Order: sequence, then structure tokens, then C-alpha cells
Amino acid sequence: MEVIKNWGIVALLGSLVCAAPMVVAAAFVYRPSERLLALMRPLSLAAVFTAISNTMLGFVNSLHYISSRPAPVSVNVIAAQLAETILVPFVSFGCLAVAWLFVAIGMRRHP
Repeated sequence: MEVIKNWGIVALLGSLVCAAPMVVAAAFVYRPSERLLALMRPLSLAAVFTAISNTMLGFVNSLHYISSRPAPVSVNVIAAQLAETILVPFVSFGCLAVAWLFVAIGMRRHP
């Protein structure tokens, strides 16, 4: 939880974009409809592209931070920066996995 507190506004907004398919999929479980199912594809693509762009932004920020430090950079600093960078796609793709599991459950109820 400490790492999530350090996220910037872009990472937080990206996580909200990645949570949107999960919300729509949960609605699909309760009320399956073609409209919600059709909405899942563009929302999933938006979540994937958001996760990738947030990861690249994290790498850019990490490299910028490391390059601005004095010459001997600690391995702990690099590891902490990379851990924060890798957490964003982990959360994003976890939300997508849950969303598509909801869709699978909703498809069982879909006529």
C-alpha cells in the first residue's frame, strides 16, 4: 500500500481507466446485454493501452530520477523505482482479468 500512495496523478487516473471494464463487466453479470458486451472490447483496449503507457511513463521517470542522482546509484534505489513501475501494469491487468472473468460468468446467464 505504501507504493500506491506514491503514485502520481497519471498512474491513479490510469488505474481508474483500467477499473472501468471491471465495473461494466460486473454490471454485465447482473444484467447481461449486447450493449454492455459490445462496450467491453473498447474498454479493454483502452485499459491495455493505458497500462502500457503508464509503464513506459514509469520507466521514463525512473531513468530520469536515476540520471539526476550522483554517480554511484544504489541498487536499492533502482529496485524501488522499478518496483513502483511494475506495480501499475500488475494492477491494471489484474483488473482486466477480473473483468473478463465477470464476462464469462455473465455469458452463462446470457440468452
